[in-house]
Amino acid sequence: MFKHSSFRVRLALWFGGLSLFTLLSVGIYAGWITANQMKINAGEAVHAQAVAAAELLGANLHEREIEIILLSQAPHFVRGDLTSPDILASLERRRTLRSEFAWLGVADATGTVVQASNNMLVGQSVAQRPWFIAGLKDVYSGDVHEALLLAKLLPNTHTDEPLRFIDFAAPIRTGDGKVIGVVAAHAHWNWVTSTVQSIINRRNNDSETQILIVSNSGNVLYPQTLAGVSELPTKLPLTKNYSIAMWDDGHRYLTSQVLVDADSTTNFGWRIVVRQPLENALAPVYAMYARFLVLALIAVILFSLLAWRLAQSVSKPIEQLAAAAHCIKHNTSAPRYPTDTSLSEVAQLSNAMQSMTESLLTRERELELLNQTLEQQVLQRTDALAVANKQLEHLATTDPLTGINNRRRFDEKLVDYVQMGKRTGRGFSILLLDADHFKKVNDNYGHPVGDAVLQQIARLITSQTRATDFVARYGGEEFVVILPNAPSAAEVMTVAEKIRSAIESASFPEIGKMTMSIGSSYWHPEEINATDVIQRADEALYNAKASGRNRVVAYEQLK
Repeated sequence: MFKHSSFRVRLALWFGGLSLFTLLSVGIYAGWITANQMKINAGEAVHAQAVAAAELLGANLHEREIEIILLSQAPHFVRGDLTSPDILASLERRRTLRSEFAWLGVADATGTVVQASNNMLVGQSVAQRPWFIAGLKDVYSGDVHEALLLAKLLPNTHTDEPLRFIDFAAPIRTGDGKVIGVVAAHAHWNWVTSTVQSIINRRNNDSETQILIVSNSGNVLYPQTLAGVSELPTKLPLTKNYSIAMWDDGHRYLTSQVLVDADSTTNFGWRIVVRQPLENALAPVYAMYARFLVLALIAVILFSLLAWRLAQSVSKPIEQLAAAAHCIKHNTSAPRYPTDTSLSEVAQLSNAMQSMTESLLTRERELELLNQTLEQQVLQRTDALAVANKQLEHLATTDPLTGINNRRRFDEKLVDYVQMGKRTGRGFSILLLDADHFKKVNDNYGHPVGDAVLQQIARLITSQTRATDFVARYGGEEFVVILPNAPSAAEVMTVAEKIRSAIESASFPEIGKMTMSIGSSYWHPEEINATDVIQRADEALYNAKASGRNRVVAYEQLK
């Protein structure tokens, strides 16, 4: 093939072929590594979303069950008079505060509904309902189901699917342990679905990523479009964080499933399944391959041109020497040497080598300058990444509306204070604050005014607390304050009263006056469960609300 080709042609072809082979080999290997790493990163991200959704759903289900338990143990429930107006007020208040509850009611021991939110089902018998039968014996949480009787009384805002509910029930016992009835609640199924869907909406920009709720028997409960249509892959492990599985639609997905642990009396056996199309996860790799091929072709052309010029600079003196030798041999004309002076063949080759060396040194200096430029760019990108990470950490721990710490940061801080308290033997106090009649603000003045009220409340709370105190938005119109270093009851009451008085005295644009109910509780170092102090503060807050609002109640005063 190269029998009669020139040196410069051979060198250009060899350089071009070698550079193409090297670039393709490195590119394919780097792409393979990158694709594997991206699959791992995407799989771990899918698993993290499944874990977050399962934990959030489990925590919310457990909280709703705890609410029903606390409601059944409230003083005006256990007195024995299920027709008391205080019971209906509690049901209506809880229904107002918790929009996920479609219905709350109290049935006597015979199964007749005595009182209920919005007077729904009052006077009707629920004796054959599973929640009532189980609720007479113990706390009960029921799996998702359709409630045809209740669905007729409620508006269906989700017309594309039937109304479905989850039941919570607990027995009402008098002081001597006698069961006099059952308090129960039906929670909207769309509250469950919106809870898990919020994880995907916050964490994933890929619209093809889906989150599914799967029953213990393997049936898809959510989304409704897949219920009874889609089936889970037969080999979907629970022991691995994620896997690549072929689904019944013929596509491969990065898939992760996590069991929902609600820590409740009834184990639903639900699983959270998150799946992302594999081709979506690897889309950046395919784009990188396309860009790399273009760059490889450009590099091959440049290497070939460079080789051509290099071969020309080497072969020309040799050709001139060969021509000179030919002229001498045949004596056809005067020989022409590569230089103007009469030099020997060795001197001419030496000069050529010197020229090549200078060219290589020039390229080496250019490469050093290029390396310095690249190192500087890497440092700049590293600094920018550090700033971005810091901003992300701030966004993850700060409530976007009020600018104070959010619920996630509070949960982390609570664990830190508990660990510190166990090491030092010093406890801390919790203030749980709730804006009185805040729903009326949103209903009468709109959510922008309500948001402004929450922002002003956050500023007032922060201004009335100490530098060592921790202030966070607990959720909705609820705020929480941690008072560290084992404060005395008088100190806790002083801080709480300062906050309450400041809010009562403040003037809020458009609405005028606002008040705040506050419950407090103390955490002792010998306690094991950190959430107990929150439940006690919540019970004290509930007492403050029930006692007329705009007051501070310490849990220790309720004993």
